[in-house]
Amino acid sequence: MSDFWTQVLDFSRTTTAKVGAQLLQDFGHVWVAEKQAAEKADGSLVTQSDRWADETLRGAIAQAFPDHGVLSEEVEHIFPANDWCWIVDPLDGTTNFARGLPIWGISLGLLYKGTPVFGYIALPPLGQSFYGYWRGDSGLEIPTGAFLNDRPIHTSIDTLTSNHFFNLCTRSTALLKNPFPCKIRMLGATTYSFLTTAAGATLGGVEATPKIWDIAATWAIVQAAGGVWTPLELNPIFPLQVGKDYGDRAYPTLVVSQPELVPTFLSLVHTLQHK
Repeated sequence: MSDFWTQVLDFSRTTTAKVGAQLLQDFGHVWVAEKQAAEKADGSLVTQSDRWADETLRGAIAQAFPDHGVLSEEVEHIFPANDWCWIVDPLDGTTNFARGLPIWGISLGLLYKGTPVFGYIALPPLGQSFYGYWRGDSGLEIPTGAFLNDRPIHTSIDTLTSNHFFNLCTRSTALLKNPFPCKIRMLGATTYSFLTTAAGATLGGVEATPKIWDIAATWAIVQAAGGVWTPLELNPIFPLQVGKDYGDRAYPTLVVSQPELVPTFLSLVHTLQHK
């Protein structure tokens, strides 16, 4: 592995560990998080912990990678002109965090010329850290593979049965009206919902309204693990455009463990397409 990618991985690991340790202390006082929680315009929650983590992560990136740009959930929404840009979700699963459910994480996605090539997601309450590299069409010399706690992971190659899992978000519950071919789960954190597919625990998942910071890191990890990423809209998600505001843009997305299952699940989520 080149010195650059070693630096990227080491930075992601140590920085999310530092931020995660503080968030775990906040999480241990759930009533404080609830008291501090406020509602955004889109109805989602934000806490002082979100804001602190966002500021801390942006500061760490500026110090370690001064030539890189940053786009974050809480502050920076305009995509910069830098070739390299980090997309930060300081606390994915804020409602879980505020209500005391231990499924939440810290997400860092690294983009090259507007497209993710690396993702790192730490889930402190679960003691899990996922990361992956995705070369795609970047032309970069880059490591390969997806990992959970430094061990390689791959999506499931199982045949679909009624005892397999598929993840829904709360905004796609209308899909429950359809006869579904497997068991449904709702995890409350977009990143973890898709990461379970990368790790082979679920056969897929759908998110109706994820934002760019919800998907930048998972886009690299899921595909590095062998999964299929299917945007449920006409235009491709990446590359991002310099100067564009990504604060309110949603990207309905279907993630599936293997190409053979895409038609099956795509037919079930068709009501979310192009909205």
